[in-house]
Amino acid sequence: MTMTHQIFQRLIEEARSPNPMRVAVCHPCSDVALQGAVDAARAQLIAPVLVGPPARIQLCACQAGIDISPYPLVATEHSHASAARAVALCRSGDCAALMKGSLHTDEFMRAILQADTGLRTARRVSHVFAMAVPTYPRLLLITDAAINIYPGLADKMDIVQNAIELSQALGVAEPRVAILSAVELVNPKIVSTLDAAALCKMADRGQIRGGVLDGPLAFDNAINAEAAALKGIISPVAGRADILLVPDVESGNMLAKQLEYLANAETAGVVLGARVPVILTSRADSAATRLASCAVAIKFARARLAQPRVL
Repeated sequence: MTMTHQIFQRLIEEARSPNPMRVAVCHPCSDVALQGAVDAARAQLIAPVLVGPPARIQLCACQAGIDISPYPLVATEHSHASAARAVALCRSGDCAALMKGSLHTDEFMRAILQADTGLRTARRVSHVFAMAVPTYPRLLLITDAAINIYPGLADKMDIVQNAIELSQALGVAEPRVAILSAVELVNPKIVSTLDAAALCKMADRGQIRGGVLDGPLAFDNAINAEAAALKGIISPVAGRADILLVPDVESGNMLAKQLEYLANAETAGVVLGARVPVILTSRADSAATRLASCAVAIKFARARLAQPRVL
């Protein structure tokens, strides 16, 4: 068994329960989306509540040979209604997490972010990739590579806090956060270096809690201790980062996909900052990725229930 497989297998084993949490599965009208939800249920990770047009879901299940008879089905007419109803199930507390099916991500997220009927909190919503990289000795969280396009300083504060809380839920008591840029020195011409310096000071003042921050750090110095030493960087984070905060969605998305496709990293993805964790997978994701994403979301949901906080 490879190290990467061991990391995700451990997460899945820890998330299993004979009484799994109810998860609203929004519009699972494709074989991939439906199979992912059923696989997670069979693995005792979630208790899926299928939300969508019954005829389409049943036809999909029949064509793919998937037995959905054990799972409740909440009827809706179309994808827009599916998103609204799935969000409502989470808003009411009936479901503890939300899982994207075969509808478009923009439509899905729009329902989540509705001011009056959605799942918004005071916290900025952000996405975290949890990555098991064969050449790295620990789980690596990358944020934000999917939601916030060009986050400002206030956005990054929430993005970091979301990732810290996820890392803690996954078993890292005090995660090390590397704030990435192209260089290690503060340069007034590079905004990401200014943001990094400000975020570190915000952590010093207690505006960001639970982690150890350092930056700006280039990618090599964040994950390789020898590279950091050659640059003369003395840091509790350099070479040992648990979390990588990227400057923008372009750099984050490219970094995550490079690790997945060039370094054979296994991935899981979750959206945080809403009332419940959101399992956001894509059509290209493997079955292992879908299971790992469910495990990550469930562990976070349990941690939230164990330590409730005011929204």
